[in-house]
Amino acid sequence: MKKFAAKFIQALLAMDRIEAQQILARMKPEDNALECVDKMILPALEEIGRQWEQGKVPLAQVYMSGRICEELVDQFLPPASPLRTDQPSMAIAILEDFHTLGKAIVYSVLRARGIELVDFGTVDVDTLVNKTIEGKVKILLISVLMLSSARHIKEVCQRLKQNNPRIKVIVGGAPFRFDDQLWISVGADAVGKNTTEALRATRQMMEELS
Repeated sequence: MKKFAAKFIQALLAMDRIEAQQILARMKPEDNALECVDKMILPALEEIGRQWEQGKVPLAQVYMSGRICEELVDQFLPPASPLRTDQPSMAIAILEDFHTLGKAIVYSVLRARGIELVDFGTVDVDTLVNKTIEGKVKILLISVLMLSSARHIKEVCQRLKQNNPRIKVIVGGAPFRFDDQLWISVGADAVGKNTTEALRATRQMMEELS
């Protein structure tokens, strides 16, 4: 398994979709597609994320690795597959910001794990609140890069909680890495300082709503 895992990571970092697919095919993922996702795809993305945090790989490779894995999971776990996670409705958005890469990485990693969520794109406070309520979203992930954008999250949380106290909000982005208490002050339910934490927080919120 370690040999396959190392080669799979190398293929992802080389952005070689064909090689990555062939490595997984040699593991016969059709026998247990979800196990393949758990034991190969997700750990590979986590390792690449760690390498990025250590300054060993550029962010673009993290993003492309996530996109490749997303495509592979879509092959193994199509949207209608019973192996897809049974989950509450979820969405992800960028609030009052125009830096999309961080959100795109988290979106790809969550989908690579088999979690489905709607991408609201870049929105303002009113649009985000309205879309969340209209879509009956139970778990909302919000990404920002600028501190000024992060401050708008407080209004979003207040308005959503007034509408439905059970709505869970997970935040992420640079301001939350610089200030450990910021996610609490804006009224969020959890913070994901990286993709691993975002996935862990999402799964925790899913368990709380089950």
